Amino acid sequence: MAKSKTTTPDDDSASQDPAVLDPVTQALCEEVSRLRKKRGWSLAELSAACGVSRSMLNQIEHAKVNPTLAVADRIAQAFNLSLGQMLNTFQAAANIKVIRADDQTYHYRSDQHCRIRTLSPLHLEKDVEFYELVLRPAGVLNSSAHFQGTREFLTVQRGNIRVTSGEEITKLGPGDSAHYAADIQHAIENCGRSVATAFLVVIYE
Repeated sequence: MAKSKTTTPDDDSASQDPAVLDPVTQALCEEVSRLRKKRGWSLAELSAACGVSRSMLNQIEHAKVNPTLAVADRIAQAFNLSLGQMLNTFQAAANIKVIRADDQTYHYRSDQHCRIRTLSPLHLEKDVEFYELVLRPAGVLNSSAHFQGTREFLTVQRGNIRVTSGEEITKLGPGDSAHYAADIQHAIENCGRSVATAFLVVIYE
């Protein structure tokens, strides 16, 4: 629930767990921000136009809440669009779409052993996924079997990495690439003494 001095009806109409946001909803949240900035509106101006609280709009733009259809429709109407048209504008936006290095939305995992940053648009998930993978010494990314037919393509930028796919194991160094079955148990491990960086592409059949 958005915290503000005044409670409005839309304040209880969204989930606050960003983990439940599906790719389409994620795209919708990004499009609200893009359209607002394109119009040159402040959050307060958009709030006045659609009747959704400024705090709620801020959380939507940062993908911290999952807006209901009613709330999303009110926002779309403020831009003189239907909800469907607003989603379509995301697909028809500029040819170049940028994912900034400091955009925490795309930081999939970050802990003392491993950092994974998504480099592909979130709405493409389950078709193709592209990641930057940083493994500290002894860091390992263990993965259960993905969907049938899934393959992974790994290119090492620096360091030394051991790849396991089922019963097979291979070692990779800087500049080496490997592709392997990911519909079985698999793992990517830093087997060197320094930080290892690699780029990982996951393709679903």
